[in-house]
Amino acid sequence: MTDVLAHQDASQFAAGAAYVEGDYVPIGEARIPILDWGFVRSDVTYDVVGVWQGAFFRLEDHLDRFFRSIEQLRMRCPYSRDEVARILANCVRLADLPDAYVEMIVTRGLPPQGSRDPRQCENRFYAFAIPYVWIASPEKQAEGLNLIVSRVPRIPPESVDPTVKNFHWGDMVRGLFEAFDRGGESVVLTDGSGNITEGPGFNLFCVVDGRLITARAGVLEGVTRKTVIELAQSLNVKVEVGLLPETTLRSADEVFLSSTAGGIMPVTRLDGEAIGDGGPGPLSQHIRQLYWDAHADPKYAMPVSQLTD
Repeated sequence: MTDVLAHQDASQFAAGAAYVEGDYVPIGEARIPILDWGFVRSDVTYDVVGVWQGAFFRLEDHLDRFFRSIEQLRMRCPYSRDEVARILANCVRLADLPDAYVEMIVTRGLPPQGSRDPRQCENRFYAFAIPYVWIASPEKQAEGLNLIVSRVPRIPPESVDPTVKNFHWGDMVRGLFEAFDRGGESVVLTDGSGNITEGPGFNLFCVVDGRLITARAGVLEGVTRKTVIELAQSLNVKVEVGLLPETTLRSADEVFLSSTAGGIMPVTRLDGEAIGDGGPGPLSQHIRQLYWDAHADPKYAMPVSQLTD
């Protein structure tokens, strides 16, 4: 164990570890000030990187997006890029997690008492590592999800930029409740004009006549989404990033979701109706296997042990 971590009682961190105001604490003890604008105003950005078998997957891509989001929100991270990477790795090591869900957060923080000026806020950094989170378990992925197309429209990108990862999930939560009420297991939202955007924590792909299609507008440009596009291109599969009309989705031969929290997740029913033959499609399964194989590729994988203090 490194010098920074050696004095810690590892048993306290079995459920996860967090970094709060300069200290590493057990996940159950992690707190933020109640007046932090990240909490009271959802004025915050974050990113999530996966750790699989002791290595971060595409950490540099996640750090790129995280620091780009901070800049776009006119915030400042109190730590450098390398310092953030080490903090994340220390959280993973403290929790002794071979597979982990690791989150980095910058909030607007707190302004001086009585001020409502965001320029006067002291931005704050938080991080945590917990056991790997699955949107859909491997067992559910083998069967495929029943996805509901919500009647709730996605927050327009003119109001909240979806390429900046954020906590504005009011529309997503409404959509999830609608999906559960209609017998679904997850939900995807449209832009209100008949085009598919994204769901809570994932991008969506569909296969139509051998082409792979995903939405360009109204979505987070996911790192797993990026990986899917690269893998598909390596297979000489034509990838179209553009408008994805709901009518196209409903005529698809295959549908799958992509997310750091679960990888590639086949969808086999849409609003309860079978897609294709009702099972995970061949391209979905092939890309899913390639995605997990890529976690052992040094081009993408960064061992946690190389980053700890």
